[in-house]
Order: sequence, then structure tokens, then C-alpha cells
Amino acid sequence: MKSRQPTPPPPLPDLATLQDVARLAGVSASTVSRILNGTASVTPDKRAAVEAAIDTLNFKPNLSARSLRSGSTRTIGILTQDLESPYFTRGITGVEDGLRGSGYAPIIVPGHWNPVEEAERMRLLIARRVDAIAILGGSLSDAEVTGFARHQPIAVTDRQLVAPNVHAFEFDQAEGGRMATQHLIALGHQRIAHIAGPKSHADAVRRMEGFLRAHADAGIAVDPQLVVEGDFMEPGGVLAMNRLLDATEPFSAVFCANDQTLWGARLALLRRGLRVPEDLSLVGFDDLPQSAYMTPPITTVWQPIFEMGRAVASALLTALGVTPNGPATHPPLSMVIRETTRRR
Repeated sequence: MKSRQPTPPPPLPDLATLQDVARLAGVSASTVSRILNGTASVTPDKRAAVEAAIDTLNFKPNLSARSLRSGSTRTIGILTQDLESPYFTRGITGVEDGLRGSGYAPIIVPGHWNPVEEAERMRLLIARRVDAIAILGGSLSDAEVTGFARHQPIAVTDRQLVAPNVHAFEFDQAEGGRMATQHLIALGHQRIAHIAGPKSHADAVRRMEGFLRAHADAGIAVDPQLVVEGDFMEPGGVLAMNRLLDATEPFSAVFCANDQTLWGARLALLRRGLRVPEDLSLVGFDDLPQSAYMTPPITTVWQPIFEMGRAVASALLTALGVTPNGPATHPPLSMVIRETTRRR
């Protein structure tokens, strides 16, 4: 029996060239090129003819060739930390939204909170000739960021940095930690635990500063045994909450350094038969989209991560001489009170 031969794939469609557009529009190839580059001064009828020919032929300009001539690749590099993190995904989505309609496309690379890897990824983006770079969080030093900014505009989040070609964005993390803790104190809680983030992360340190400040303002002593370190991830929240419960020191509420930590802590309480908020009140930080749909919905500090991403894109486009697609606001942190806290 003769074996059946696989059906060959259909041939790829021929790609229209700039010369094809010129012939159909009845103009020279140089006129088409100047119109595409925005440098042509032509009559409205010629421009309309070229635009119609581009639509008819579904013409796509050769960006590689254009970048060699103009020195621009129409790309924005985004150095993030964890592609699976909902926090960084929210920031990336904000940058993408801010770039919409600008003609610039993002190139996204992770650094995994490793300063050596982050520096390597930065050099990779520069070698790829991106026009600007957004750095979302990370461990690069200010000196390294300033050095990389000699090559192209850079926007960096979660730090204060004033340097040429650098646009820095930062939220008041200490104030956010104070707000979260003050909310619990206002509900009558005096024995408040804190599952902190890693000490190597500046935002975790500042959130703990806010936790301590709220206690000092209220004249309440902090029990050091009620402060444990997590890792900003759900498994770390589970482990940290188990440590607090196993220590047998009484507490009625917990400020978790971020929402993901709280998700893990909530699971640990569920496994122990403890109810939220009837037995323990929980407050998170970030207000990630999933937090509004947890059971129960989470009380947390809203950190406008998406809006910050839009502001980052706006700053980079402006630095490149491109008008952003609308105003980019950078609102402050605020409390979102839902159902994981109750009066003591």
C-alpha cells in the first residue's frame, strides 16, 4: 500500500515592496520613502494615492533597513524581574498601553532580581539598539543605571535618582506601610504581626519602616517576635504565617508586605481552621487585580502599578520627541478596604 504523502504547505504570499507602492500610486519610490519617513511635502492627492496603495498592497515597511538609515529601531526595551509575577505583569501592561499608537513596540526581558543578570540583559537591549529602556524594579545600582543612560533614555521605577537621561518613578512605600498598619490600629488591634519582604529589597525595608512608624505614632510597642521575613511570594507567606502561629505569641492582625504574601498566609490560616477576619485580620499591599476576587476580598494598599507603567512610557516617548497618547497620571498610594479586616 502506497504511503500517503503529506500535503505541502501553501506558498508564502509575496511581500509588496516600496517600488510596488510607487508604481500603483503613480509616484516615485523616493516620494513614497519620504512620506513614510514624514519628511515629504507633497500635495494631498499624491499622499492619498500613496496611502491607498499601501492599504491595497498591505505594504509593511522594512524596519531593519529603515533603522539603519534613521538610527531608530522603534523599539522600547523593558527590563522586568519576573515574567510570572502579577505585579510586574501589571507594570508591563501599563507600559504597553502607554506605547499604544506611538509606532514603538516593547521588547521584554527578565532580570530575576540578579544584578549580574540584569546588567547582562541591559547590555543585550543596548546591543539590539532599542531606542529607550524601562527598568521595572531590580537590583542595579544607581551608578549602573546612570552609566547605561549614556546610551539612550532610561525610565526606572522604585527608586529616587536624578541623573542625565534618567526618569525615576517612586511611590512612598513607608507611607503605604504606615497606612496599612494605621488601618489595623484604628480598628482596635494592638498585637499586630508583620510578614515583611526580603531585606535586600528597598521597598520591603521602607514598608517595615511604615509599620514601625504607625506603632510609634500610636504609642504601641512592637513585639519583635511578631515580625518575620517572607519572600514576597505565596509559598513564603505560607511559611511565615506558620512560623507566627507556631511561636504561640498572641496577635489579632497581620500586615503582609504584599498581596502575594497575604494569599499564602490566608492559605496557612485556612489549613489551621482559622477564619479571616473573624479570628485574624489581614492587610496586604499592591491591590493586584486578583485580590478583589479572593475569598474574602482583600483589604490592601492600592499601588497604581499600571498607571506607573503608563507614566514610564509617556516619559520615554517624550524623551524621544514623540507625543504620548494622552496624559499619564501618577497617583499616590491609597487604602482599599474590603473584607479581610474587622474591628477588634
